Amino acid sequence: MAESSSSGLTFKLHPLVMVNISDHYSRVKSQMNPPIAAHNATATTTATNNNNNNGAEAVETASSSSSSSSASSPRVFGCVIGVQRGRTVEIFNSFELLYDPETHSLERGFLEKKQELYKKVFPHFYILGWYSTGSDAQESDMTIHKALMDINESPVYVLLNPVINPAQKDLPITIYESELHVIDGVPQLIFVSSSYTIETVEAERISVDHVAHLKPSDGGSAATQLAAHLTGIHSAIKMLNSRIRVLHHYLLAMQKGEIPCENSLLRQVSSLLRRLPAVESGKFQDDFLMEYNDTLLITYLAVLTNCSSTMNELVDKFNTAYDRHSRRGGGGRTAFF
Repeated sequence: MAESSSSGLTFKLHPLVMVNISDHYSRVKSQMNPPIAAHNATATTTATNNNNNNGAEAVETASSSSSSSSASSPRVFGCVIGVQRGRTVEIFNSFELLYDPETHSLERGFLEKKQELYKKVFPHFYILGWYSTGSDAQESDMTIHKALMDINESPVYVLLNPVINPAQKDLPITIYESELHVIDGVPQLIFVSSSYTIETVEAERISVDHVAHLKPSDGGSAATQLAAHLTGIHSAIKMLNSRIRVLHHYLLAMQKGEIPCENSLLRQVSSLLRRLPAVESGKFQDDFLMEYNDTLLITYLAVLTNCSSTMNELVDKFNTAYDRHSRRGGGGRTAFF
């Protein structure tokens, strides 16, 4: 497979596509994998039967276990839709498709029906290609890719890697194009990866933010939600700081002559720095000081309320102890407060 595409197309991917593919994979995986309790019960029953019967059932159990392990990471398939304006391809949405594992093909009737339904709701969207899950493109994927060329002569292939890699910082999404290369004197279609950018609209930003701040299913408290929110802000600031450091070190190396000077990059840095004085405006300082003072005032009021509550508890305890002492002494003294 070639490393990168040479078509010159610009791909823009919307978050809704990633959410749809991830949801499709999660649903299929949860439906195919049996519950743990049922699996343990089946294993116990199988072991008992193996002890009482001959070894034929052991072979059957091994084969069922092998099929279960292969089904633990299923592959899902679907189509991606969007628009293409000139050299820019923007992928807006996706829908699921039925896949036949024996023929390695998609059910064409179901595809055409879904295409008609989407055309009624989104008349400007066209089928741009298809999606699947896996760590890398497989040889059988080219069969599906060629089958969609009568709908789109140059379909795109969006691949989601469902394996969680904590060390990976990039999104587990790869977009492939197909190019005709001559290999050993024979022209063949191969997959080549293409770069892409994430494009969002206001409705998508609101939806993604809402999903990110959903209350946990176990009834997490408001403190848990606040901690998650602050953790997200801290991660964003940390990432911004690291990128600014990289840019700073790059400029220092360019100033020392360690790397060649790039005018295009310097223009981008200059454009970025011109935005900073807008943050130091008088209105920003007034709004910031007002919010800062309000926060301090709320904090002081909370401390005063806490001190007043502690003082009231102390006075109540003192009055109770003083009243008992007065009754023992028989005096006519009154309470302290």
